[in-house]
Amino acid sequence: MINELVEWFSIAQGWLFQTVVQPLVFLLGFGEFVDNAFEGTEWFLIGLCEITLIYIILRPLESLIPVHAMTDKRARWNDFLYTLIHRLGAFSILVFLVLDPVMDHVEAILHLQGMSPLNLENLIPGMVGYPLASFMVYLVVLDFFDYWYHRAEHQSNWMWGLHSLHHSQQNMNLWSDDRNHLLDDFLRDIYMAVIAIAIGVQPSQYVLLVAASRVLQSLQHANVRIHFGVIGERLLVSPRYHRLHHAIGIGHESYGKGSLGGHNFAVIFPIWDILFGTALFGKTFEVTGVRDQLPPPEGIGRDYGRRFWAQQWLGLKRMVEFALRKPS
Repeated sequence: MINELVEWFSIAQGWLFQTVVQPLVFLLGFGEFVDNAFEGTEWFLIGLCEITLIYIILRPLESLIPVHAMTDKRARWNDFLYTLIHRLGAFSILVFLVLDPVMDHVEAILHLQGMSPLNLENLIPGMVGYPLASFMVYLVVLDFFDYWYHRAEHQSNWMWGLHSLHHSQQNMNLWSDDRNHLLDDFLRDIYMAVIAIAIGVQPSQYVLLVAASRVLQSLQHANVRIHFGVIGERLLVSPRYHRLHHAIGIGHESYGKGSLGGHNFAVIFPIWDILFGTALFGKTFEVTGVRDQLPPPEGIGRDYGRRFWAQQWLGLKRMVEFALRKPS
């Protein structure tokens, strides 16, 4: 069954590339990027499969077991626009084009010095020849670095100025995972891609690692009353666990012992929160948002924008404003 799906996917990728993408690349005079365009076609189709799978599974669940009623009918559509931008390959292609020549240059320098890039598969006995095992190891390692990047977004003033757009969604839904500032996502994608290249992740592996992570994160952000139980909540980030991270004054805005600006920063595996003292396990589904967007006296009524371009512009303004803040 899996082999048949892979074969069908390869046929679809080949057809789309030869029929649409390749002629367009040469028409625009970008023939030197034709190989990159083929990889971009793969990203596009995987993103399309993700979007279809997410909608088929999560949208009915949001109707059957919602946490809250949607107070803004445009919220889901606006977040869907972010999903189209991020899942259909545009960001991945851009990051690849930026990093590819840089990493090739670095690798050439290393070879001249008699050094080889790190490869986890060669360091861990028994990984070679077991693709599922290597996939899981890379997923755990990348998630560890993602945890620290996410935590930095809540600790650094200028990074929070961008990332707060993601947290300003008061109507969390199946598309909210992709509701991020473009600059925020671009910087994170570069960071994660550099880590992946540094530990020896192959491009074909990276595509699947990113896809698996994104599908799980879509579930986490969905408007569904789901948790994984006492044990499961400590093994995999659930919608309830991650919702606590988005909760006003409880998750990302709390300053508990051992916490840098909040709780539940783990992207996939809660073990990082448990190990580094930022885990918060609760039994409630809390209200989400950012405190300063609330009207006085609870907040200052900050405007985060309702449309895509307004949200992007206001994010840049917050980045500058927060970066210039004096330490309290």
